[in-house]
Amino acid sequence: MRVLGIDPGLTRCGIGIVDSVGPQKLQMISVGVIKTDIDAELEIRLMQLEKELLVWIKEFKPDVIAVERVFSQLNVRTAMATGQAAGVALLLAAKAGIPVVMHTPSEVKAAVTGSGRADKKQVAQMVKRLLNLKEIPKPVDSTDALALAICHHWRGVGNARLASAKKKAVKKK
Repeated sequence: MRVLGIDPGLTRCGIGIVDSVGPQKLQMISVGVIKTDIDAELEIRLMQLEKELLVWIKEFKPDVIAVERVFSQLNVRTAMATGQAAGVALLLAAKAGIPVVMHTPSEVKAAVTGSGRADKKQVAQMVKRLLNLKEIPKPVDSTDALALAICHHWRGVGNARLASAKKKAVKKK
C-alpha cells in the first residue's frame, strides 16, 4: 500500500509518500514541502497548492491519501488557512477517486511514538527511526506528513477492517 501523507498548510504544506514493503516495514519514497507565495491572493495560493498536489498524485499514484484533521487553534487565521489547504487536498483525492482519511494530531503522535502527547521533536526522531532515514527531513511540515502516512499504515488498515465489519453487521440485521 502506498500512502500520501499531507500536513496541510497554506504557506507550507508538508507532503510525504510511504510504502509498505513488508510486515511492519515501511519505506519513504519521497518527501517535500509545497510553498505558496505569501504575497499572492488567497485564490492564487490555493491554485498553486492544487497544481503541486496534483503533480504528486499523478507521479506517485497513492492508494490512500492521509490528511491531518484540522483543529481550531488559538490563531483563527492559521486554522482557516490550514482548513482551506486541507479542503484542496480532499477535493483532489475525491476527483482522483482515491480514498482519503483524516487523522488527528494526537492519533498521529500516538501511532508514531506511543504517546498522543509527544512533542514535534519526539515525532521527528521516531519518523527517522521507523523509516530508517539518515537524517530528519526538514522543515517539520515534511516530517509531519511522513508521520501521517506512517499513522495510516498502522492504524488505517485496522480502522478500515472495523468499518467493513460494521457495515456487514448492519446489513445482516
